[in-house]
Order: sequence, then C-alpha cells, then structure tokens
Amino acid sequence: MKQLTLALVAHDAKKADMAEFVAKYENDLRPFALFATGTTGGRVMERCPSLSVTRLKSGPLGGDQQIGAMIADGKIDVLFFFVDPLSPHPHDVDVKALMRLALVYNIPMALNPATAERLIESFRD
Repeated sequence: MKQLTLALVAHDAKKADMAEFVAKYENDLRPFALFATGTTGGRVMERCPSLSVTRLKSGPLGGDQQIGAMIADGKIDVLFFFVDPLSPHPHDVDVKALMRLALVYNIPMALNPATAERLIESFRD
C-alpha cells in the first residue's frame, strides 16, 4: 500500500495550534510522509522531534506554491491548512491558489483542527 502524504500549512496565528495538533495526533500521523511550509514545519519539528517532516520554503517565499505544485503532480494526498480568518495576509493570492488546487485535484483539505480530527479518524485502520 502506498504511503500517504500530508501537507501541513498554518497562518502565523495558527502555527502554535498546528504544532499542538500534530503533537496530540503524533502516533496517528507517524505513517504519513509529512511536508510543511518552512516556519510551520520548524514549529512542528520543535514540538515533535521524533517525526520526520520535510520542510519547504516559508509560505510567503514560495512554500505555498511548492505544496500547490506537489498537489498538481499528485504527490500530496491530504492538506491540513490551519487558516486565520481574522488577520490580513500579504500573500493571500498564494493561499487562495493553494486551496483552489486542493479543490481542483479533489484532495481532502482541513482548514481547522475539528475537520483535521475527522480526517485523521477516517485514516485509522
């Protein structure tokens, strides 16, 4: 069976939430190949040093686009993107493009911890 790949992205105000979420579900996420934008990946690795996370560029420096390209190439199976709806984002265009690609390629996408929890439950054996 193919190892599933999970991309982790979080707006600045949600990075701590992402790191805590990953720590809470560390055992469930261990079978996934994990990819993350730079700063989010760094926070997750600090909180969960036993997990292997491939860090890409920071979101504003192209990390969102790298993950989008991986989605378009069929290399990402699931996207967890913890969105901060209350703050403006200077690279909002990249953020929308990433979410659009997840929709176009029909991959499961969680924009908050509640939805991510449901997705994790669906992947349990």
